[in-house]
Order: sequence, then structure tokens, then C-alpha cells
Amino acid sequence: MVPLSFANQEFTLTTSGALYWPGERALLVADLHLEKSSFYAKHGQMLPPYDSRETLERIALAIRETGARRVFTLGDNFHDSEGSARLEPHAAGMLSALTRATDWVWITGNHDPHMEARAGGEIAEELEIAGMVLRHEAKAGETRPEFSGHFHPRLQISVRKRRIRRPCAVVSTSETSGGRMILPAFGALTGGMDAADPAILAAMQPAERIDAMLPAAGKLVQFPLWRREQNLV
Repeated sequence: MVPLSFANQEFTLTTSGALYWPGERALLVADLHLEKSSFYAKHGQMLPPYDSRETLERIALAIRETGARRVFTLGDNFHDSEGSARLEPHAAGMLSALTRATDWVWITGNHDPHMEARAGGEIAEELEIAGMVLRHEAKAGETRPEFSGHFHPRLQISVRKRRIRRPCAVVSTSETSGGRMILPAFGALTGGMDAADPAILAAMQPAERIDAMLPAAGKLVQFPLWRREQNLV
């Protein structure tokens, strides 16, 4: 875990892609996509049916490591709105234990807009906590500090002729807002989009700068993605 300052508050970014907010004792995770394998199995593409277990085990570990008492998921919790009904008994029991042990809130996303909290927790389209907006997809033009997911950002760089791809957070700073952050996808079966993709950069406007951030070797590593002064005509 590495410390990260954002919107005048201190946070911790875990190597698994969760964000811990000490001031609220809250863990933020995005894009779990639980039951993705069973969704594909319904459509004839067989995948190992253990993705939900793995994802929930990683959440449980992050809760133990941070001591979080609250959990906010930032949308696309299940791969589809019926995913919670397909959880096998072991995974369902794991999720039920987690939602009982914490103050758990599901923020819905485009993959699961009509999901039901069958295993506990509460459901919201978006929230504002301590002046911070929590939603699934970054809203261009938002001037309040914002946390979101949706894009599954990955940093893509070349090092010694090797192409390296790592999940990362994307963070913007602006004179007109307190900053905005897109979290990496947390789920076991989630791919990723280039953090410098134009769709991500556009969603983070207005901004003075946009950076990719990820933990590496116990430190927060920051890579510039976009600078306003470099894009002025």
C-alpha cells in the first residue's frame, strides 16, 4: 500500500487496485464484474467459474489490511444485473459475510443498472460523501472532487523494448475542481483500456493535468498523460 494525497485528503492505494480513505474508514473498489465467467458460460464460452471467489477474497484481504469499516463499490459490480442470482453457494456466503461485516454500498453501473442486493448492502446510483462524489462513470464538466471507475485504465509503456501494461488510477488536477480520480478495475476477469485513451482524457475535463498513478516497489509512481499547456493551440 502507498499513500496518495487527493483533494486535500490522504488516501492509500493498494497493489490490488483498491483505494482506502482513512478519514471515512472506507474502502473504494471499482468494476468487480462478479459472475463474468457464468455470464459467458450462458452464451457458450466456458471459463473457469471461480472469478467471483477470487475477487471477493481480494476484497476481504484489502479490508483486513486497511481495517476498513465501510465499502463503496463504484459500479459494474456484477457483469450483468442478474449476476447476483447466479452466485454459487460458496461465493454467495463470502459476499454475505462481507456485507454483514461492513457498511456496504453498491453504486450501480452500465453493466448492472437493475441489480438487486440479494447478498446484503444498499444500492445507490451515486453518492456524495464528505464533499466527494462517488459514481460509476466520470462526468465531464464535474467541478466537485469525484471518484469513478468504468474505464478500467491501464498504464502502457515500453521499457527496454518490452511492452508493460499495469492497472492504474487516473488522477486529474484542476483550478476549478478539487481533483478527480478513475480507479483501476478490481475484478479478477477485467481487461483494461490505455490510460491515455482520448475517451478517458475527455471524461476528466476540465483539467490542468492528468496523470496515471500506481504503486510499485512500495512507492507511488506517477506518469504524465496530458498537460493543458501542451495542448493549447
